[in-house]
Amino acid sequence: MKKLAVAALALAVLSGCASVPKGDPAQDAALKTFQVAPDQAGIYIYRNESMGAAVTMDVAIDGQAVGQTGANTYLYKQVTPGKHTVTSSAENTDTLDVDVQPGSLVYIWQEVKMGMISARTKLHEVSETQGKSGVGETSLAASR
Repeated sequence: MKKLAVAALALAVLSGCASVPKGDPAQDAALKTFQVAPDQAGIYIYRNESMGAAVTMDVAIDGQAVGQTGANTYLYKQVTPGKHTVTSSAENTDTLDVDVQPGSLVYIWQEVKMGMISARTKLHEVSETQGKSGVGETSLAASR
């Protein structure tokens, strides 16, 4: 029975890539300049892995849906400075609280982990250097 479950999971992961609607290419290029207004802040959530490519993951900030990520995609949300809660949902739900300063950007890596039935998610706040690199490897997913 255990071998059957492992085989089913492997088949699900390898059977194809779940795609999410892509964002506007011009907006993608503009967001990769990493600029934000001095009185605003921004949050990037990126997923630069192929693991779990068959799974989309919902992302919300402060309880409001932002969009879905797929393999090698990112989402961006301009926010007011202050405390915000980022939520990622897959087989599990993970949350990360961030405190964003005026004129700054926060980068969150959405790690994909193996789950029992489907992929699991784990959010990590990363450095500016790591975040810019990760966003640069990915393409903008459509926001809601």
